[in-house]
Amino acid sequence: MLITKVLNNNALLAQKAPGQVVLVLGSGVAFQKRAGEAVDATKVEKVLALHDLDAWNRFTELAITVPAAEITAAEKTINFAKLKLGKKLNEIIYVDLTDHLHAAIERHRTGIDIHNSLKWDIARLYPDEYAVGQKALQIVQRDLQVTLIEDEAAFIALHFINAEVDNSQHQNLANQIVKIVKEIEQIVKDYYHTELDDSSLGYYRFITHLKFFAQRCLLKEHYDDEDEDLLKLIQQKYPKAASCAQKIKLYMVNNYNYQINNTEIVYLTVHIHRLVKNLN
Repeated sequence: MLITKVLNNNALLAQKAPGQVVLVLGSGVAFQKRAGEAVDATKVEKVLALHDLDAWNRFTELAITVPAAEITAAEKTINFAKLKLGKKLNEIIYVDLTDHLHAAIERHRTGIDIHNSLKWDIARLYPDEYAVGQKALQIVQRDLQVTLIEDEAAFIALHFINAEVDNSQHQNLANQIVKIVKEIEQIVKDYYHTELDDSSLGYYRFITHLKFFAQRCLLKEHYDDEDEDLLKLIQQKYPKAASCAQKIKLYMVNNYNYQINNTEIVYLTVHIHRLVKNLN
């Protein structure tokens, strides 16, 4: 294999066959390497290939900052899910799950664990997907020595539900979800007096969150409130993003009669901050 692009010391893109570019992971596999050089096969730990161009672009962007061990943990989970669920999965799951695990691990290491009040409903309605989430926690604990809370199994299950190609549940809500997402996006753009980079990973994360948020709004579902101390901590750390989140809260009350609680504000604030952090 010949190197086409170095992402970091432990990740690179290589041409495996004519027209086939793959992601190569391994400790030091790209150290002091340049495009056009041969890949050192002795340092290769994992080779991944995706066919969906959008998923591929976002996944390679993730590979620049996400440790190879976390990428491997996500891949192991996806391989288990393919066997457990027996359903075709959209390749975007590689992006969604890798990004989610990385964010969850980072939050956990800083002492922030977010609870999911819909956990038992998800476990009851989607037992197979929830089992995949539990398997992911086992993999993370075994391979990365990080013990995530059980609520993360439910969050992970939602990503697999969303990735099931033949999943049509709540399909009738699609147009309303799109409408809400666009409205909230406009609030953020107006608040910061800027356009958003719709090709960025931060934008993708934000929109993905808004889709789930809009669905909860339309179904009148809520997470349980987090401790107010966590909300205060987030508001102190990201005051401008928190103020923007409050505008969204007011809009949702006035236009959809949907009361956003502390948990939702925490999520929105964090995602808005990540989206516009380079503007602050």
